[in-house]
Amino acid sequence: MEMKAARDARGTKERLVVIGGDAAGMSAASQARRLRGPDELEIVAFERGHFASFSACGIPYWVGGDVDERDRLIARTPEEHRARGIDLRMRTEVTEIDVAAGRVRARDVDSGAESWTPYDKLVIATGARPVRPDMPGADAPGVHGVQTLDDGQALLGTLARARGRRAVVIGAGYIGVEMAESLIKRGYEVTVVNRGREPMSTLDPDMGRLVHRAMSGLGITMVDDAEVTKVLTGDDGEVRAVATAHAEYPADVVVLGIGVRPETALARAAGLPLGAHGGLLTDRAMRVRGHENIWAGGDCVEVLDLVSGQLRHIPLGTHANKHGQVIGTNVGGGYATFPGVVGTAVSKVCDLEIARTGLREKDARRVGLRFETVTVESTSRAGYYPGASPMTVKMIAERRTGRLLGVQIVGREGAGKRVDIAAVALTAGLTVEQMTALDLGYAPPFSPVWDPVLVAARKAAAKVRDSTP
Repeated sequence: MEMKAARDARGTKERLVVIGGDAAGMSAASQARRLRGPDELEIVAFERGHFASFSACGIPYWVGGDVDERDRLIARTPEEHRARGIDLRMRTEVTEIDVAAGRVRARDVDSGAESWTPYDKLVIATGARPVRPDMPGADAPGVHGVQTLDDGQALLGTLARARGRRAVVIGAGYIGVEMAESLIKRGYEVTVVNRGREPMSTLDPDMGRLVHRAMSGLGITMVDDAEVTKVLTGDDGEVRAVATAHAEYPADVVVLGIGVRPETALARAAGLPLGAHGGLLTDRAMRVRGHENIWAGGDCVEVLDLVSGQLRHIPLGTHANKHGQVIGTNVGGGYATFPGVVGTAVSKVCDLEIARTGLREKDARRVGLRFETVTVESTSRAGYYPGASPMTVKMIAERRTGRLLGVQIVGREGAGKRVDIAAVALTAGLTVEQMTALDLGYAPPFSPVWDPVLVAARKAAAKVRDSTP
């Protein structure tokens, strides 16, 4: 009744409420506004931070100095959103979703004032939060997660006033590796403490070993098969070292690169459906399962892996922006779907490019697939052309069918974006035999006559044929 009364008070105009002012949330709001004008749809968005529509992926490059100022990472300011008819309320945190009444409770972060806002349609785009280990000293001054522009600003503040030049990065995933490079560029002595055997657990260990070698070559101290048990502080409360079971590593700043988890505490409290990874469950239209007028997108949802057929949590800005477009189209009266992902990601350590798509060996084993793997060494250009650099390509194919399952690439300039060839092949369900016939562009400055990805596909196809009875 309360929801109906609020709607009656607004007449025929609907209200869309968006929780979260970054990629998924503001993409959804902007797309809905394109399709429905202010006379038809009122849009209210809540963002608890100081910034909206920013590139979290660019933060390591800002910290490292490749991007010269923070505002270059902001795609659209709050004022620009408001000028387009979106009531974006900054520094306002949603603390409760009342699904039955169709309303959200929001709190002004600075004043503490609270109020309820009714909705006809709701978009949840609460993102993800950095994993902060449960150990002594994890919240000490000088320990930083890196998820928002506020986080980046705080880290730069610590770097500016740190008395020494020693940094420890906990974790060696994408954020950990990128932050290690950024700190090296800042002139810090960097130690990376990693629980795994090799950095970049998104790669198989044999490919991660290539990343390890490159990081060590930059002067980064790599500590593998180790877990930080505590952060040690000095008499002033500031961080001074991290400790594992066997050693201590001095630190004037500590950066957490352990990964992120879906930020779904609000959704859980509201009784909305969550998956095994803690992310919201949606249908292909990004509508929350079982709820006609609630959508969710970005780092707070789980997505379908098109290769394994299972749900995964893959927090990437590319997905978040696509989710927002799909949601905004559906809210705006159109129809769109998000079919799923193949798990494509690319990163770098200085001039070493690191890319992967599809399944790793352990992913394929976990879902019960039998497979063959091949690894080839090639070059980014024709071997005789100046600037040709080495590249390693690993390919995984399903035994008997030859269906491509995954590709990992480590190399220098020109290596990383070649993974897109494999991403398209995975999405199309190609076999490695079919891949060998792909008509890719060739000229000596860009590729050998047989592109490294196709060399791997030829080798994989032969291995699949040899394994078939």
